[in-house]
Amino acid sequence: MSPTEFPHNNDNTVRLSKRLAGQLQCSRSEAELYIESGAVQVDGQTVEQAGARVGPAQVLTVTAGAKPEPVPPVTLLLHKPAGYSVQAGGPRSALDLLVPERWNQGDTPAPIRLLHKHFQHLECLEPLPVPASGLTVFTQDRRVARKLTEDVLYLEQECIAQVQGQLDAEGLERLCNGTAIPGKRLPRTKVSWQSDHHLRFALKGIYPEEIEAMCAGVGLKLLGLKRLRMGRISMAKLAEGQWRYAMPWERF
Repeated sequence: MSPTEFPHNNDNTVRLSKRLAGQLQCSRSEAELYIESGAVQVDGQTVEQAGARVGPAQVLTVTAGAKPEPVPPVTLLLHKPAGYSVQAGGPRSALDLLVPERWNQGDTPAPIRLLHKHFQHLECLEPLPVPASGLTVFTQDRRVARKLTEDVLYLEQECIAQVQGQLDAEGLERLCNGTAIPGKRLPRTKVSWQSDHHLRFALKGIYPEEIEAMCAGVGLKLLGLKRLRMGRISMAKLAEGQWRYAMPWERF
């Protein structure tokens, strides 16, 4: 039920959290925790907005066994299409793809209940350039944010680069030994051919946006870039534009 389906704010309506707090004889903050966790129904329909207005005739129920506990932070993994920015508010924002219709639930043995709370205060870590596609991470979890910030130089990222041009053995060695960009020394990189026009990069201490300059330094033109993996977490079966939850046991 959306907030617009509730009665308008007038003398006969109150905030859902206030009404629930009175009904359960609990604090307003505890009532909000019940609501945010998806445990509260208004006339049989789940409502997750604490500020929704309810009328005196509407019936509030709480899921049996529910506790007023904070919703645990989540990490969302998105297969970002090329041309999308990770910034909010733009005409092609990757955040607009984080909707229930694009959720890939897969065959996880520990299903997660989708909540409105999961899409609030998301931080994008190690964003891809707008022209690139592939694995993009959004998180609310401070531990994940710290890991991807403090240990980013030690985290291996796997990318596939679509290239145009000719590359000889010397050029491939320069890509691998970090001398592809004139005047700049990069860490050693694992680079190999995946197919005739696709190079596989396994990077540590190098940002994906540097791949274009690396390719240019050995006479190649970068036509497309896709990130497949960050650390131990891969994009796996996510189709372009789909997202999934990172499972509690997954580690970067």
